Amino acid sequence: MKRTRRQFLKQSTLAGSAMILPLSGIAGHLIEKPKINEAGPNIFLFSKHLQFLDYDAMSAATAEMGFNGVDLTVRPNGHVSPEKVIDDLPKAVEAMKKNNLLPVMMTTNVLDARNKETSSVLKTAGALGFSHYRTGWLSYPEDRSIDESQAIYAQQFKELEIINKKHGLVGCYQNHAGNHVGAPIWDLPPILGQTQNEHMGCQYDIRHAMVEGGNCWELGLRRIQPYIKSIVIKDFRWGKVNGKWQPVNTPLGEGMVDFEHYFTLLKKYNINVPISLHLEYDLGGAQRGASKISIPQKEVFKQMKKDLTYLKETWQKVNQQ
Repeated sequence: MKRTRRQFLKQSTLAGSAMILPLSGIAGHLIEKPKINEAGPNIFLFSKHLQFLDYDAMSAATAEMGFNGVDLTVRPNGHVSPEKVIDDLPKAVEAMKKNNLLPVMMTTNVLDARNKETSSVLKTAGALGFSHYRTGWLSYPEDRSIDESQAIYAQQFKELEIINKKHGLVGCYQNHAGNHVGAPIWDLPPILGQTQNEHMGCQYDIRHAMVEGGNCWELGLRRIQPYIKSIVIKDFRWGKVNGKWQPVNTPLGEGMVDFEHYFTLLKKYNINVPISLHLEYDLGGAQRGASKISIPQKEVFKQMKKDLTYLKETWQKVNQQ
């Protein structure tokens, strides 16, 4: 991690000078993309859980806890609103750089390459050095077949891939439990397989994979692994809520996900991509992106640090075997 941060700091002068120019004068390739740490994972904190902080406080807290950066929400009601991306994203990046954080990951509502807002978000992010972003979610309309929808979405991703390549970005579609495209992980390869599998891929979420896949999640991972470009980490267990069984989110290591076995499989498949840590259990509202929380900030940071430590220690244990 230190090596990667030193490389990032060497880019600060160039990046800083680029940020004061009009975007039309910034080519994405002028800012070298931060490289993934080969000695271990680069772990980014999902900024949704820090919506109660501004850019400076968010970046300072994230760095203090030991993360490599934030997975920045660049979407409606996020840290950066898409319509203000040209003005506000450079401010967020500047705050990250002050704290030696890597501007690598962001979470967006991007889906349509022809949309002007999409073009603005991706162009700005690429120019500022971002390399990975999560797209919006897709669904299967009842008025057309699943096969027809998959063909439409494959073409949609092929178009996104073109603009991603132009700006040096990788778009990642998250598998999310529920009636979403990608909930049954097997439906993603027919869509992603129509791309070049370089600037479009999957943001693999083990929690949602287990919710939908049960004990067959390993087969799903085996099937989707060639397309994995980034990863979400979180945990859960099944429990009764108001008399109904449903997934209950937990701190890492307290739920059903066998992270040691999961990381062993990632090692087997040689998957070392950016990791976004999510905390969706009760954190006084921080878990759902509240702008005001009901518990002290230090309690939220304490739990974030605890999950980060568990993730790092488990990863290290697996990679020493």
